[in-house]
Amino acid sequence: MSARLGVTVRALHHWDDIGLAPPSGRTAGGYRLYTAGDLERLERVVAYRETGLGLDRIRAVLDDPAADVPRALRDQREQVAQRIARLEQLAAGLDRMIDAHDRGPLLSPEEQAEIFGPGWSPERTAQARQRYGDTQQWRQFAERSAARTPQEWQAVAAAVTALDGALAAAMDAGVTPGSPTADALVERHRAVFGAYFTLTRPMQVCLARRYERDPDFAAHYDGVRPGLAAWFRRAVDASARAHGIDPDTATWE
Repeated sequence: MSARLGVTVRALHHWDDIGLAPPSGRTAGGYRLYTAGDLERLERVVAYRETGLGLDRIRAVLDDPAADVPRALRDQREQVAQRIARLEQLAAGLDRMIDAHDRGPLLSPEEQAEIFGPGWSPERTAQARQRYGDTQQWRQFAERSAARTPQEWQAVAAAVTALDGALAAAMDAGVTPGSPTADALVERHRAVFGAYFTLTRPMQVCLARRYERDPDFAAHYDGVRPGLAAWFRRAVDASARAHGIDPDTATWE
């Protein structure tokens, strides 16, 4: 009977124990004996259960002559439709997550040029994927990218541009690394880049040093203001020391 109905023996035992679908008889050894009528009732139990009806509701549908079966099934149909809609939303979210892991920001080339500027190349993200795709930071970046709208990306880009301007203005004004103003900018940098992934202080030290040594990063910051990459690295080092971190031994976490 279990094989015929596609349910477990345990389910049959449970339905018997609660009186939902008991067998008509038993052998002398205690084995359940199901008749054709029992099978018909079991088939209805299985059919209603597959629609999502609970066992108490199934009992009412089967045993109450006044039960409004179409109403019960319509109610269940609505619940099924709602679950399907939620699953479709989940599937769409998973598709976005997969896509973001593969290519980063879910933006068209035109949107990227508009948001990040005409000098931006989508190839940068592909290169970052090749270099960092197996890191925790890329996973965080992908998860945040999957949920971010073009308008939110615009806000991120604007925050980065504003930070570059504030760093340049501070350097022009002769702000000294280690001063309260410089430390505030270092904290602002961590907050702004937190839009991409969690940036700890030791990681910030490593990143600032890459800004100074990596030709692409250095070109960006020194393009904003000559010497800015080196000035910002000194500001990050000073802030790290103030928080008990030796910049010379800081590691990427």
